[in-house]
Amino acid sequence: MIPSPVLRVLGPALATLSAAASLAIALPSPVRAIEPTDAQRAAFRRPATIPFPKDNPYTPEKAALGKMLFFDTRLSRDRNLSCASCHNPSFGWEVPFDKAVGAEGKPVGRHAPTTLNQAWSRNLFWDGRAASLEDQARGPIEAGVEMALPMVEAVGRLRKAAGYRIAFEKAFDREGLTEATVLKAIATYERTIVTGDTPFDRWIRGDARAMPDSAKRGFALFTGKANCAQCHTGWNFTDDKFHDIGLPTSDRGRAGITNTDGDTHAFKTPGLREIAARAPYMHHGGVATLEDVVAHYVTGGHKRPSLSPLMRPLSLSAQDVQDLVAFMRSLSSPNAVLAMPNLPAH
Repeated sequence: MIPSPVLRVLGPALATLSAAASLAIALPSPVRAIEPTDAQRAAFRRPATIPFPKDNPYTPEKAALGKMLFFDTRLSRDRNLSCASCHNPSFGWEVPFDKAVGAEGKPVGRHAPTTLNQAWSRNLFWDGRAASLEDQARGPIEAGVEMALPMVEAVGRLRKAAGYRIAFEKAFDREGLTEATVLKAIATYERTIVTGDTPFDRWIRGDARAMPDSAKRGFALFTGKANCAQCHTGWNFTDDKFHDIGLPTSDRGRAGITNTDGDTHAFKTPGLREIAARAPYMHHGGVATLEDVVAHYVTGGHKRPSLSPLMRPLSLSAQDVQDLVAFMRSLSSPNAVLAMPNLPAH
C-alpha cells in the first residue's frame, strides 16, 4: 500500500427534454443546498491508500516500467498504437470520440472506458470479461481489432531493447522479462492512475466553501429524488455491477459473457470521477454531454424485458438538471502535467 497520488451550456439538453412529450418536467421546486451527513462523509470519502494484490505488490521500479509500456507503441502490431492511444490522460484517460480506434485505423465496437481508479474495480471492461488488471492488460494488446500483437511477439520485441531488459531485471529480479511480468508491470502502473483532489473531496472533508450551492443541491438530488446513487455509489461513484439502462443498442453487453437473458444490454456502471473530461458518454459513446446524460435518465430508458428495475422516469426541473451537472463537474481535479516516460531505444 502506498499513499494515494494524486459542457456545454444547458440549452441542447433542455431542448431535448422539452421536445419529448413523454418527459415529466416539473415546475421548479428548489432543493436546498445541504451539507453532507456524517454517514455521507464516510461513504464518499476518498481512500488514503491504493490496494495492490499480494501476488503483484507495488514497487516504484515496477510502476515506472509499467508506465513505459503503457505509452510504448511497440506493443501494437503496426507500432502505431499504445495503451494511451485509447486511454489518453488529457481526456480523463479515455478518448474524445464515440468509439476507440484500433488496428488499421478502424473503430472498435465500444467507447474506451477510463483507466482512472481501476485499482478498486472488479470485473474489468464494459462487459466485465476480465477479473483483474493483469487479465485486462492482455486483452487490448492481443485483440485483432485493437493492438493486434500476440504476447509472444510483444515479449520478443521488448527483449531486443537493452533498456527494457535492464528495467525488467530491476523490477522482477527473479522472473525477468516474460509475458506475465509485462502484464504485471502495466497493471501496477494502471493502479497508480488515481484522480486528484476535487472540490467535492474538500467539501466532504468539511470545507463548506469548496463547492457552490448549485453543486450542493445537485448532490442532494444525486443521493435523493434523482436516484443516481443507487448505482453510482461510494467514493468512485460506481457499484461495479451491470445494468441495462435502456439505451438504444444491439450490443448484448454482459450477456455476451454470461449467456444470461437478465444480463442482456447490461453494462458496467462507470465511475464518475473526472466525468466532465470524459465526453462522449455511455458504452457506445452515443451521448454527447452531461446534460444529455441526465435527459436520458429523465425518460426512464427504452422499455424492454432486460431494463433494470431501477430505471424509472424522473420529474426534474430545468434547475435540477443544471444542479446535477454542477455536482458532476465538482468531481474534477485540477489539470496536472503528466511527465512522459523515456522509452528504451528500439
